[in-house]
Amino acid sequence: MTKLKITAGPYTFDAKLETEKAPATCASFLSRLPFESQVVHVRWSGEGVWMPLGDMNFDVGYENHTSYPAPGQIILYPGGISETEILLAYGGVHFACKMGQLAGNHFITITSDLDKVTELGKMTLWKGAQPIRFELA
Repeated sequence: MTKLKITAGPYTFDAKLETEKAPATCASFLSRLPFESQVVHVRWSGEGVWMPLGDMNFDVGYENHTSYPAPGQIILYPGGISETEILLAYGGVHFACKMGQLAGNHFITITSDLDKVTELGKMTLWKGAQPIRFELA
């Protein structure tokens, strides 16, 4: 099991890569570590934060994909109907864009401090974009 450290805003989380369920997505993401971006609150999907990544190409298709990630699950949408993005659910999410429902590859699960994931989501909603960094633990 590959473990990650995620630092988002003032919070730090332990996480694991879902290498058995999403091997291609995990391999592609691992090649980009450390990965830094900003999270902003989602527009269409509910209680989540996302990293809009434009036309960044992870060169993966769908695997272990879902439209309903649970709190603490992180999904990668590889692009197509909408831009490439990574989404972190902190509550109820129905992953979508202005054209309708999407599905993303569940490839990371946060394993510590899930209550702080909710705090991160609410902070992002009310205070704006927060820095985020993924690195090997």
